[in-house]
Amino acid sequence: MSTITHQQQKSYQKLINILSIAIPVAVAVLLGIRQRIDLGLWTKTLPHINGVINSITSIALIIGLIAIKQKNIGLHRIIMLIAFILGSVFLVSYVLYHISNASTPFGGEGWVRSVYFFLLISHIVLSIVVVRFVLLAVYYALSNQIDRHKKIVKWAYPIWLYVSVTGVIVYLMISPYYS
Repeated sequence: MSTITHQQQKSYQKLINILSIAIPVAVAVLLGIRQRIDLGLWTKTLPHINGVINSITSIALIIGLIAIKQKNIGLHRIIMLIAFILGSVFLVSYVLYHISNASTPFGGEGWVRSVYFFLLISHIVLSIVVVRFVLLAVYYALSNQIDRHKKIVKWAYPIWLYVSVTGVIVYLMISPYYS
């Protein structure tokens, strides 16, 4: 994006506000539907694919940070867009799995159960929060509002990295219980 008008900026902000609410609400509604949709056995592989996607996203986020610290803006931009695309693919894959398969109960006991649920709950809550931050960070970067981009990524980046890494940890903890 080049220079944007005030009206365009208001339109983009409105879209980000709508998406920041609509995405978590849509996911919650889809996950709340008790009737499962038969999409086929291939959906059983989605948690494993999601684990890989979260792992690659975590690595991309770290590489993106290193790139910007080294002032390699071109690499930073490419890597962060890859992370954003991976996050979008993850979201679609996550919803497809959960609308077609029953939730897998965690079978761990004792202290590990408490750790699992702490990580899971903090992961879910922060994954809702991070949507707005990431959308704003991408928008500010693409619209060349670098000062605003820098301000928002101070919040967006650590939350996004935490969500991505805890996604991998939660997956590794529950993966033995997938049927």
